[in-house]
Amino acid sequence: MGKKKKLQKFAELDTFSNVFQHDRSKKGKWKETVFGNNKPLTLELACGKGEYTIGMARMYPERNFIGVDIKGNRIWKGASTGLEDGLNNAKFLRCKIHNIEEFFSNNEVDEIWITFPDPQPRDSKEKHRLTHPRFLAMYNNIGGNIPVNLKTDSTLLYNFTKEVLNEMGIEPEFDIPDVYAWNDRPEHLNIRTFYEGMWLEEGKKIKYLRFHL
Repeated sequence: MGKKKKLQKFAELDTFSNVFQHDRSKKGKWKETVFGNNKPLTLELACGKGEYTIGMARMYPERNFIGVDIKGNRIWKGASTGLEDGLNNAKFLRCKIHNIEEFFSNNEVDEIWITFPDPQPRDSKEKHRLTHPRFLAMYNNIGGNIPVNLKTDSTLLYNFTKEVLNEMGIEPEFDIPDVYAWNDRPEHLNIRTFYEGMWLEEGKKIKYLRFHL
């Protein structure tokens, strides 16, 4: 993407009613002031183009969804679709995920999805993996005993997450090494992100973990 087009998208984000950029003022008040209801709140972390945020908002109008990412040019795609489709239960927050506690209060979040995050393959980057214990502690603070869903093509991240859960004494509710070989998979697991399509074309298997903190 050219620099000019990227800058244009960043400028447009400022005008989008469903996008909040580094906005800490909504902490503890997302349901009340942003959505205007008390419906359960789901976060999609590392949402990229927001395919899961938009897809699940369509499937589950009885829930609220916020896609979270630092890449504004990616968020633009999902936010644009949300506005075009009039999805009032889908919003986007631009922020760094390691600062997530600055944007949500204790027990404000009801569910978390982590969709195809950077697996941070180098050992020196292990603490940046979104299922590292330091991140799980943050999720627990903003949600309590909530379900966390990981969908990934990365065998490294999949196995790393299982090791972390084992060390924490957490038994996954679902541990699926090949989503598309799972005949009884929930409908929302058929939502495909941009990156997922790429990995499937390369013949990679998509892994899924669901666990409660």
